Amino acid sequence: MRAIILAAGKGTRLQSEKFNLPKVLRQLCGKPLLGHVLENMAFLSPEDISIVVGYMSEKVETEIGGTYRYALQTEQKGTGHAVLAAESHFDGYDGDVIILFGDMPMFKREHYEGVIRKHEESGADLTILTAIAEAPLPYGRIIRDADGKVCDIVEQKDATEEQKAIRELNVGIFVAKAPALFEALHKIGNNNAQGEYYLTDVPKILIREGRKVESHTIHDDVAIVGVNTVEDLEFCEKHMKERKHD
Repeated sequence: MRAIILAAGKGTRLQSEKFNLPKVLRQLCGKPLLGHVLENMAFLSPEDISIVVGYMSEKVETEIGGTYRYALQTEQKGTGHAVLAAESHFDGYDGDVIILFGDMPMFKREHYEGVIRKHEESGADLTILTAIAEAPLPYGRIIRDADGKVCDIVEQKDATEEQKAIRELNVGIFVAKAPALFEALHKIGNNNAQGEYYLTDVPKILIREGRKVESHTIHDDVAIVGVNTVEDLEFCEKHMKERKHD
């Protein structure tokens, strides 16, 4: 198992006179957001973790250091484009890879291990971590067919009002067979509201090609929060302190 952590964003809504650093270096309970994510991914060797950097990439590499592998995303063209920035790290590798985000510090090791276990036991080409959430989070919605199988993911900005009412969310964590993942990534387009290359188009491509796509679902409104605003940061700080107190 290897990992790709997406950590290239600027985090415009978190910038201020006091803070002009990449989003993943924003401090949460005395540690960068990315530091929390890496701590929860410590069941993998650092050499097996690729971190995709972009905005002020040298600052991230200096702050995080270690023997992680760094890939540079020179332009911000979406999550699919970001994963492709690390493709060269996987030359000749035909194992599995987990993709996650460097600004989601509340996921626990058990969440990652749960979706990995489901992926391995099911023999899927791709397994999606989904969450049933009550909070109105701006995430993609999971679309299922009549048999209850995942058939699509629709980003909130592209969703109809009916789709926005769906409570099962895509939280951005995928486990995939690396060759199938990169093959599909080269087929995605950017015909959407953002004009970006969405990682979330990969499941649809694999399903269309007859590949096996599975899902692993959690019920957790806290773990799935990503940090995009000061309010998100305060939310995570409050819950992280409660966790430590427990």
